[in-house]
Amino acid sequence: MTQIVDRTVLFADLRGSTSLFETLGNAEATSVVTHCINALSQPVQAQGGHVVKTLGDGLMAVFVESTAGVQAAIAMHEVLDAMVQKGHQRGASSGLRGLRLQVGIARGEVVEMAGDCFGDAVNVAARLLDHAGDNETLATAEVVCGLAVDKQARFRSLDRLTLRGRAEPVQVHVLGRRRARGDAAITQFGDVAIAGDPQGLRLAWDKHSRVFKARELPAVLGRGPQAAFRVDDSRVSRSHARLDWYGGSFQLTDLSFNGSYVRFADGEIVSLRRGSCLLHGGGTIGLGSSPADADAACVRFEVVPVDAEPASHERDTVSGQRPID
Repeated sequence: MTQIVDRTVLFADLRGSTSLFETLGNAEATSVVTHCINALSQPVQAQGGHVVKTLGDGLMAVFVESTAGVQAAIAMHEVLDAMVQKGHQRGASSGLRGLRLQVGIARGEVVEMAGDCFGDAVNVAARLLDHAGDNETLATAEVVCGLAVDKQARFRSLDRLTLRGRAEPVQVHVLGRRRARGDAAITQFGDVAIAGDPQGLRLAWDKHSRVFKARELPAVLGRGPQAAFRVDDSRVSRSHARLDWYGGSFQLTDLSFNGSYVRFADGEIVSLRRGSCLLHGGGTIGLGSSPADADAACVRFEVVPVDAEPASHERDTVSGQRPID
């Protein structure tokens, strides 16, 4: 039977699972991934949701109400965190230690047919995973609006993001979370007050430079036309990394398959694989390869006063960005 109904759609993706097959072998890796997906399915059922299908190292689920979907996402992160901690115990599979979870949630009309679901909400929820960092949950405004006020306060707006394959941008929010092992920064609960903040972040690559104010974030760095700061290099993903403003600091979150790297002024290089890092002072961001590589696609960054942003007539007329001095 085919029917059109309003549903909250959740996609969950287990990161770090692909490398398990190389490090653990097919048999053990398959066992670990299957065990994880089964464990992540339990919060869905506990919240009255329905697992539509599993996707190798992920799953798709639907809920009647948004609150149930969000609660399931929170519980799924807790389940995986417990499994990662278990991976450090003697006798447990070491493959558990590097696993991370990304969740995308959207709400709207879906077509239920032959045990599957189709529609714009399904596509949006799946595409949100492209913009989610490690252990992040992203949700559309329609999901957040369906929550109680106290639950809404746990989300922070990421403004309107352009999703792959969709013409119209989507209003997206990120669910606040506690710090997990290996995270470089804490996502703040609620809205972040940025009024009057004196800082901006200058990015420079090739002949282009731009200063981003806190209120202009989030912003995507990448090769695609939707990127706020474009880096035209074959190693750079279309949406490679995301800049955010968290509680008085600039944060870089890797969204790519090749990874992002940050080298600070003291020479330290931080490797990000779907992870996050706070940016301070100045340094270099390597997109797709380490700044230590001679031919890496490197973006220079520097925290500067906001009055360092160039006037509009000084910007490059093609890219909308100011040439490097």
